[in-house]
Amino acid sequence: MKKIYYSLFLILLSLSSCEKVVDVDLSTSAPRLVIEASIQWLNGTSGNEQIVKLSTTTDYFSNEIPPVTDAVVYITNSANEVFNFTQDTEPGIYKCLNFNPVVNEDYTLTVIYEGETYTSTEKLLNTPTVTRVEQDDEGGILGNETEVKFFFNDLVNETNHYLVRIDDPYKVIPEYGVIEDRFFQNNEMFGLYFSEDLKPGDTLKFTLNGVTLNYFNYMDILLEQTGTNSMGPFSTPTASVRGNIVNQTNFNNFALGYFRLSKTEVSEYVIQ
Repeated sequence: MKKIYYSLFLILLSLSSCEKVVDVDLSTSAPRLVIEASIQWLNGTSGNEQIVKLSTTTDYFSNEIPPVTDAVVYITNSANEVFNFTQDTEPGIYKCLNFNPVVNEDYTLTVIYEGETYTSTEKLLNTPTVTRVEQDDEGGILGNETEVKFFFNDLVNETNHYLVRIDDPYKVIPEYGVIEDRFFQNNEMFGLYFSEDLKPGDTLKFTLNGVTLNYFNYMDILLEQTGTNSMGPFSTPTASVRGNIVNQTNFNNFALGYFRLSKTEVSEYVIQ
Protein backbone atom coordinates (compact mmCIF):
# COMPACT_ATOMS: atom_id res chain seq x y z
CA MET A 1 0.00 0.00 0.00
CA LYS A 2 2.85 2.41 0.81
CA LYS A 3 4.34 1.78 -2.63
CA ILE A 4 1.03 2.78 -4.28
CA TYR A 5 0.81 6.03 -2.27
CA TYR A 6 4.43 6.78 -3.09
CA SER A 7 3.80 6.27 -6.84
CA LEU A 8 0.76 8.57 -6.76
CA PHE A 9 2.84 11.23 -5.00
CA LEU A 10 5.49 11.11 -7.74
CA ILE A 11 2.85 11.38 -10.47
CA LEU A 12 1.22 14.42 -8.83
CA LEU A 13 4.63 16.01 -8.31
CA SER A 14 5.57 15.55 -11.97
CA LEU A 15 2.24 17.00 -13.15
CA SER A 16 2.57 20.09 -10.98
CA SER A 17 6.14 20.70 -12.18
CA CYS A 18 4.91 20.82 -15.80
CA GLU A 19 3.18 24.13 -15.09
CA LYS A 20 6.43 26.01 -14.56
CA VAL A 21 6.88 28.88 -17.03
CA VAL A 22 10.11 28.77 -19.01
CA ASP A 23 11.47 32.05 -20.34
CA VAL A 24 13.23 31.68 -23.70
CA ASP A 25 15.89 34.30 -24.37
CA LEU A 26 15.78 34.94 -28.13
CA SER A 27 18.17 37.22 -29.98
CA THR A 28 16.51 40.14 -31.75
CA SER A 29 17.69 41.57 -35.06
CA ALA A 30 17.09 45.11 -36.29
CA PRO A 31 13.56 45.76 -37.62
CA ARG A 32 13.15 45.17 -41.34
CA LEU A 33 10.57 46.78 -43.65
CA VAL A 34 7.72 44.50 -44.75
CA ILE A 35 5.88 45.45 -47.98
CA GLU A 36 2.59 43.75 -48.81
CA ALA A 37 1.78 44.94 -52.33
CA SER A 38 -0.73 42.64 -54.03
CA ILE A 39 -2.59 44.63 -56.68
CA GLN A 40 -5.74 42.64 -57.43
CA TRP A 41 -8.11 43.73 -60.20
CA LEU A 42 -11.36 42.03 -59.24
CA ASN A 43 -13.14 40.69 -62.31
CA GLY A 44 -16.13 42.88 -63.20
CA THR A 45 -14.83 46.02 -61.45
CA SER A 46 -12.75 49.00 -62.58
CA GLY A 47 -9.90 48.07 -60.22
CA ASN A 48 -9.28 51.73 -59.42
CA GLU A 49 -9.13 51.24 -55.62
CA GLN A 50 -5.96 49.47 -54.44
CA ILE A 51 -3.93 49.29 -51.22
CA VAL A 52 -0.35 48.64 -50.13
CA LYS A 53 0.38 47.63 -46.54
CA LEU A 54 3.63 48.58 -44.78
CA SER A 55 4.93 47.33 -41.45
CA THR A 56 8.18 46.25 -39.82
CA THR A 57 9.36 43.01 -38.27
CA THR A 58 9.30 42.78 -34.49
CA ASP A 59 10.14 40.48 -31.57
CA TYR A 60 8.97 36.86 -31.80
CA PHE A 61 6.74 37.14 -28.72
CA SER A 62 5.32 40.57 -29.57
CA ASN A 63 1.52 40.80 -29.76
CA GLU A 64 1.52 43.73 -32.20
CA ILE A 65 2.92 44.28 -35.69
CA PRO A 66 4.37 47.83 -35.92
CA PRO A 67 2.77 49.76 -38.82
CA VAL A 68 4.76 52.17 -41.00
CA THR A 69 2.98 55.51 -41.35
CA ASP A 70 5.66 57.88 -42.68
CA ALA A 71 6.60 56.37 -46.05
CA VAL A 72 6.13 57.61 -49.61
CA VAL A 73 4.41 55.02 -51.83
CA TYR A 74 3.57 55.20 -55.53
CA ILE A 75 3.28 53.01 -58.65
CA THR A 76 4.11 54.06 -62.22
CA ASN A 77 3.19 52.38 -65.51
CA SER A 78 5.16 52.20 -68.77
CA ALA A 79 3.78 55.61 -69.82
CA ASN A 80 5.17 57.14 -66.58
CA GLU A 81 1.67 57.74 -65.24
CA VAL A 82 1.97 58.01 -61.45
CA PHE A 83 -0.53 56.46 -59.01
CA ASN A 84 0.03 57.82 -55.51
CA PHE A 85 -0.81 55.76 -52.43
CA THR A 86 -1.57 57.88 -49.35
CA GLN A 87 -1.71 56.86 -45.71
CA ASP A 88 -5.27 55.82 -44.84
CA THR A 89 -7.05 56.19 -41.49
CA GLU A 90 -5.81 52.71 -40.58
CA PRO A 91 -2.07 52.90 -39.72
CA GLY A 92 0.16 51.19 -42.25
CA ILE A 93 -2.48 51.09 -45.01
CA TYR A 94 -1.69 53.18 -48.10
CA LYS A 95 -4.60 53.65 -50.49
CA CYS A 96 -4.94 54.69 -54.14
CA LEU A 97 -8.33 55.62 -55.61
CA ASN A 98 -7.39 56.19 -59.26
CA PHE A 99 -5.30 53.15 -60.21
CA ASN A 100 -5.61 52.11 -63.87
CA PRO A 101 -5.14 48.33 -64.30
CA VAL A 102 -4.30 47.01 -67.77
CA VAL A 103 -3.50 43.35 -68.55
CA ASN A 104 0.13 42.81 -69.67
CA GLU A 105 1.09 46.35 -68.66
CA ASP A 106 4.35 46.83 -66.73
CA TYR A 107 4.19 48.62 -63.36
CA THR A 108 6.92 49.78 -61.01
CA LEU A 109 6.37 50.06 -57.25
CA THR A 110 8.42 52.66 -55.33
CA VAL A 111 8.55 52.89 -51.54
CA ILE A 112 10.69 55.54 -49.84
CA TYR A 113 11.24 54.89 -46.13
CA GLU A 114 13.83 56.29 -43.71
CA GLY A 115 15.89 57.77 -46.56
CA GLU A 116 16.06 54.52 -48.53
CA THR A 117 14.28 53.69 -51.79
CA TYR A 118 12.77 50.27 -52.52
CA THR A 119 11.55 49.37 -56.03
CA SER A 120 10.11 46.45 -57.97
CA THR A 121 8.77 46.06 -61.52
CA GLU A 122 6.15 43.47 -62.50
CA LYS A 123 3.57 42.80 -65.22
CA LEU A 124 -0.18 42.71 -64.53
CA LEU A 125 -1.26 39.19 -65.48
CA ASN A 126 -4.57 37.86 -66.73
CA THR A 127 -6.62 35.25 -64.83
CA PRO A 128 -9.20 32.71 -66.07
CA THR A 129 -12.81 32.71 -64.90
CA VAL A 130 -14.42 29.83 -63.02
CA THR A 131 -16.63 27.89 -65.45
CA ARG A 132 -18.31 25.37 -63.13
CA VAL A 133 -18.24 23.86 -59.64
CA GLU A 134 -18.67 20.20 -58.63
CA GLN A 135 -19.37 18.74 -55.19
CA ASP A 136 -18.68 15.18 -53.99
CA ASP A 137 -20.04 14.14 -50.58
CA GLU A 138 -17.75 11.09 -50.45
CA GLY A 139 -14.46 12.84 -51.06
CA GLY A 140 -11.12 12.73 -49.31
CA ILE A 141 -8.87 9.70 -48.74
CA LEU A 142 -11.39 7.88 -46.55
CA GLY A 143 -14.44 9.02 -48.47
CA ASN A 144 -15.93 10.81 -45.47
CA GLU A 145 -15.31 14.44 -46.48
CA THR A 146 -17.12 17.00 -48.61
CA GLU A 147 -15.04 17.67 -51.72
CA VAL A 148 -15.48 20.74 -53.95
CA LYS A 149 -13.80 21.39 -57.32
CA PHE A 150 -13.68 24.84 -58.94
CA PHE A 151 -13.03 24.39 -62.69
CA PHE A 152 -11.41 26.93 -65.04
CA ASN A 153 -9.80 26.86 -68.48
CA ASP A 154 -6.05 27.37 -68.65
CA LEU A 155 -5.00 30.51 -70.54
CA VAL A 156 -4.06 29.28 -74.01
CA ASN A 157 -0.67 29.15 -75.71
CA GLU A 158 1.38 30.26 -72.72
CA THR A 159 2.96 28.83 -69.60
CA ASN A 160 0.80 29.75 -66.60
CA HIS A 161 1.01 29.65 -62.84
CA TYR A 162 -1.84 30.32 -60.46
CA LEU A 163 -2.34 31.25 -56.82
CA VAL A 164 -5.43 29.72 -55.17
CA ARG A 165 -7.07 30.90 -51.95
CA ILE A 166 -9.93 29.12 -50.18
CA ASP A 167 -11.93 30.82 -47.43
CA ASP A 168 -13.48 28.14 -45.20
CA PRO A 169 -16.14 29.34 -42.70
CA TYR A 170 -14.62 27.06 -40.04
CA LYS A 171 -11.05 28.35 -40.35
CA VAL A 172 -9.70 31.69 -39.17
CA ILE A 173 -6.85 31.69 -41.70
CA PRO A 174 -7.55 31.01 -45.42
CA GLU A 175 -5.97 28.05 -47.19
CA TYR A 176 -3.48 28.89 -49.96
CA GLY A 177 -1.96 26.84 -52.75
CA VAL A 178 -0.12 27.25 -56.07
CA ILE A 179 -0.88 25.44 -59.34
CA GLU A 180 1.08 25.18 -62.60
CA ASP A 181 -0.20 24.10 -66.02
CA ARG A 182 2.80 21.90 -66.87
CA PHE A 183 0.60 18.86 -67.56
CA PHE A 184 -2.65 20.72 -68.34
CA GLN A 185 -1.59 23.42 -70.80
CA ASN A 186 -4.54 24.76 -72.84
CA ASN A 187 -6.89 22.37 -71.00
CA GLU A 188 -9.43 22.51 -68.20
CA MET A 189 -7.95 22.77 -64.70
CA PHE A 190 -9.42 22.89 -61.21
CA GLY A 191 -8.78 23.94 -57.65
CA LEU A 192 -9.67 21.21 -55.14
CA TYR A 193 -10.76 21.55 -51.53
CA PHE A 194 -12.21 19.02 -49.08
CA SER A 195 -13.22 19.09 -45.42
CA GLU A 196 -15.19 16.92 -43.02
CA ASP A 197 -16.62 20.02 -41.29
CA LEU A 198 -18.57 21.41 -44.25
CA LYS A 199 -22.33 20.98 -44.19
CA PRO A 200 -25.28 22.09 -46.38
CA GLY A 201 -25.72 25.87 -46.34
CA ASP A 202 -22.03 26.66 -45.72
CA THR A 203 -20.29 28.97 -48.23
CA LEU A 204 -16.82 28.37 -49.68
CA LYS A 205 -15.04 31.33 -51.28
CA PHE A 206 -12.58 30.49 -54.06
CA THR A 207 -10.08 33.16 -55.23
CA LEU A 208 -7.84 32.65 -58.26
CA ASN A 209 -4.93 34.82 -59.46
CA GLY A 210 -2.50 34.43 -62.34
CA VAL A 211 1.08 34.78 -61.06
CA THR A 212 4.62 34.74 -62.44
CA LEU A 213 6.97 31.76 -62.21
CA ASN A 214 9.08 33.66 -59.66
CA TYR A 215 6.07 34.29 -57.43
CA PHE A 216 5.00 30.65 -57.86
CA ASN A 217 8.41 29.54 -56.54
CA TYR A 218 8.33 32.15 -53.77
CA MET A 219 4.92 30.98 -52.50
CA ASP A 220 5.85 27.31 -52.91
CA ILE A 221 8.80 27.78 -50.54
CA LEU A 222 6.78 29.93 -48.15
CA LEU A 223 3.93 27.42 -47.96
CA GLU A 224 6.41 24.60 -47.44
CA GLN A 225 7.96 26.39 -44.46
CA THR A 226 4.65 27.31 -42.85
CA GLY A 227 2.70 24.13 -43.68
CA THR A 228 2.46 20.60 -42.34
CA ASN A 229 6.05 19.77 -43.34
CA SER A 230 7.40 22.54 -41.12
CA MET A 231 9.31 21.41 -38.03
CA GLY A 232 7.76 24.06 -35.79
CA PRO A 233 8.41 27.71 -34.91
CA PHE A 234 11.94 27.13 -33.57
CA SER A 235 13.19 25.07 -36.54
CA THR A 236 15.83 26.29 -38.97
CA PRO A 237 14.25 27.55 -42.23
CA THR A 238 15.08 25.43 -45.28
CA ALA A 239 15.74 28.60 -47.31
CA SER A 240 15.60 32.38 -47.04
CA VAL A 241 12.31 33.59 -48.49
CA ARG A 242 13.14 36.87 -50.24
CA GLY A 243 10.73 38.66 -52.53
CA ASN A 244 11.25 40.80 -55.63
CA ILE A 245 11.57 44.19 -53.92
CA VAL A 246 15.08 45.68 -54.12
CA ASN A 247 16.56 48.37 -51.87
CA GLN A 248 18.23 50.70 -54.38
CA THR A 249 19.97 52.66 -51.61
CA ASN A 250 21.36 49.81 -49.51
CA PHE A 251 21.11 46.41 -51.22
CA ASN A 252 21.79 44.42 -48.04
CA ASN A 253 18.93 46.08 -46.18
CA PHE A 254 16.32 44.28 -48.25
CA ALA A 255 12.59 44.42 -47.56
CA LEU A 256 10.41 41.39 -46.94
CA GLY A 257 7.29 40.85 -49.03
CA TYR A 258 6.41 40.79 -52.73
CA PHE A 259 4.99 43.07 -55.43
CA ARG A 260 2.54 41.35 -57.78
CA LEU A 261 -0.39 42.36 -59.99
CA SER A 262 -3.16 40.36 -61.65
CA LYS A 263 -6.81 40.15 -62.45
CA THR A 264 -8.68 38.31 -59.70
CA GLU A 265 -11.45 35.77 -60.08
CA VAL A 266 -13.69 35.18 -57.05
CA SER A 267 -16.33 32.46 -56.94
CA GLU A 268 -18.57 31.59 -53.99
CA TYR A 269 -20.24 28.18 -53.67
CA VAL A 270 -22.95 27.13 -51.23
CA ILE A 271 -22.59 23.54 -50.04
CA GLN A 272 -25.58 21.41 -51.10
